[in-house]
Amino acid sequence: MNTTFSLPPLSPSSTPFPLQSSTLLTFTSPLLSSAKPLTTRALRATPTTTPTTTNPSPLLSLLRQRKTEEAWLFYQNTPHLPDPTCLSRLLSQLSYQNTPDSFSRAQSIFTRLRDENQLHRLDSNSLGLLVVSATKFGHTLYAISIIKSMLRSNYLPHVKAWSAVVSKLAASPDDGPLNALKLFNSVIKRVRRVEDATLVANSRPDTAAFNGALNACANLGDVSMFCQVFDEMHEFGVVPDALTYNVLIKLCGRVGRKDLLVCVLELMLSKGVEPCVTTLHSLVAAYIGFGDLGTAEKLVQALREGRRDICKVLRDANLAVAYDDYDEEEENTGKNEPENDLFEQLIPRSIRDSPTNLLTPRTYKPNSRMYTTLMKGYMKVGRVADTVRMLEAMRHQKDSTSHPDHVSYTTVISALVKAGSMDRARLVLAEMNKIGVPANLVTYNILLKGYCQQLQIDKAKDLMRDMTDNVGILPDVVSYNTLIDGCILVDDSAGALEYFNEMRVRGIAPTKISYTTLMKAFALSGQPKLANKVFDEMLKDPRVKVDQVAWNMLVEGYCRMGLIEEAKKVVERMREYGFHPNVSTYGSLANGIALARKPGEALLLWNEVKERCAPRGDGEAIDSSMPPRIYPDEGLLDTLADICVRAAFFMKALEIVACMEENGISPNKTKFTRIYVEMHSRMFTSKHASQARQDRRRNKKRAAEAFKFWLGLPNEYYGSEWNVDHGD
Repeated sequence: MNTTFSLPPLSPSSTPFPLQSSTLLTFTSPLLSSAKPLTTRALRATPTTTPTTTNPSPLLSLLRQRKTEEAWLFYQNTPHLPDPTCLSRLLSQLSYQNTPDSFSRAQSIFTRLRDENQLHRLDSNSLGLLVVSATKFGHTLYAISIIKSMLRSNYLPHVKAWSAVVSKLAASPDDGPLNALKLFNSVIKRVRRVEDATLVANSRPDTAAFNGALNACANLGDVSMFCQVFDEMHEFGVVPDALTYNVLIKLCGRVGRKDLLVCVLELMLSKGVEPCVTTLHSLVAAYIGFGDLGTAEKLVQALREGRRDICKVLRDANLAVAYDDYDEEEENTGKNEPENDLFEQLIPRSIRDSPTNLLTPRTYKPNSRMYTTLMKGYMKVGRVADTVRMLEAMRHQKDSTSHPDHVSYTTVISALVKAGSMDRARLVLAEMNKIGVPANLVTYNILLKGYCQQLQIDKAKDLMRDMTDNVGILPDVVSYNTLIDGCILVDDSAGALEYFNEMRVRGIAPTKISYTTLMKAFALSGQPKLANKVFDEMLKDPRVKVDQVAWNMLVEGYCRMGLIEEAKKVVERMREYGFHPNVSTYGSLANGIALARKPGEALLLWNEVKERCAPRGDGEAIDSSMPPRIYPDEGLLDTLADICVRAAFFMKALEIVACMEENGISPNKTKFTRIYVEMHSRMFTSKHASQARQDRRRNKKRAAEAFKFWLGLPNEYYGSEWNVDHGD
């Protein structure tokens, strides 16, 4: 198939901010003491700067009257730059409006000042509000660039500004949590440097800031860093609140400490911190995450009964589960000793070992969110009937807060889609429309995925049109990624490219999944050069971080065509970008070598794989520049062994099968025996070979006999004659 590759240029709406170093701010007055702190009042309205003249300018008068629209028009029609007070105030009011249009206007002011090297006219108040607005609209990189530049110029942003970015990053994928902690530590490091605390009072971390950093630690599963940040709360005089302990519940879930969940609740109660409904929901979600539906159900039932002895309910449930899993727990004893010591700093041993029997200060009723989480637990283990029954039970609840919402219905639809019941899922969607519970984009994306997984692409396209034209819901990047993947499943690379281009024309920024999925389409259809073009576009996109999956997909495209030299060039380029080949990379190369019938390349590849499989010494482990150790899988080793056996590289084949056995992989002796008999049974039986030739082949014959010994075939080690009857 010949597909014309065409990528339209990025639309202005898809790249509203340049993310190069040109966005970094420079200030002419970098003194911390001269920077105006951002006050809480400023975040609600405008900076508190006042003009020095008794006759305010027309622009300032409009801003004082909160006539932001008129002030913006006046600014546009003014050829020269207004004074710093007006600029800062206008930027603040536009940022505070929190609409896409006002944010775009605020950004245009910032861009103009940057281009004219006049950013020093803005005060920290206005910049902080711009950061908050940028974070709200998802332009996190832009917000980070402003904060970093302020820090370099010794301007400390208000805590409400920088903590908003920390919280956003903490919940972001990829390196978001790590970047959140870096930003958090950068700010508090500079706060500590200032001896006069009054100068940095508005920038000091508060509970919300610490909760954002702790959430980043929990998402990373980093107990040590969590303890460090938690200890710093005391240093800054910040008191943990209910959200702090909710995040601690998440951490326990991430690192497999189900036994400590009830201890967090008891710790809260002993500290006088009143749990919120989210705390109890977090507990339900954590138990479901551990696959302990029984305890989750008991917790929800206790709440339904209005019980306040929730700690006792959970303790009793844990004892029952611990008794059932006694052997497994005994086997795993001691595996998490370092974490045990760290958790001791968070949850004292007295809380863990002694039931407190504390009661919650009030009763809590399960809400729709809690019931829906329980439904997701049923869906996770394939209990579709229970998921549907839970929806029916929610409908008949007297408390309106427990009635099913669009998330509840979407969960049922997801369960039915997962079970392959697309017709029933569509009936639930129709019921939502009938009773006035509007479906959202997530609902439609789940249905789209279901149709694509069942290869019903036409129905997926019809649903997309109905969603857009009749319901008025516009597709997002997930919708398009799903359809692109669906096109790949039916071998329609042209359709995948069409949806990719349509997405960009709509101003929807592609994600890593968008690029790698389209690369997969071209790789599977035998068009590696087009896959390479998509990859180059991905490299140029500043919003997307190229990962190992993208590199491997590019290698896979060339290897599928047997283009080993091109694939090796990609691997070298990968190394230049700081990526090391992994098992998937080597597996693609091995398949490509087999297709190209270049056994010599297999020997080189095996030598590299063997080196990477070797255990690392202490000195090597410290050196981060060295490629990490790999643990080869069956596909890679079996392919390499197959190539070596076919090429009569028996000694190398023995090395590979030995590696397979060391890694707990059982070699397919039946297959290798068949290959040997078919290809090499009479390799050394010629009676006319010269003595010199026989001498040269002696080592190879020894290797062949050793391989026959491993296969269990008659060989010289048994002292029996090797003879194969081709008639069998």
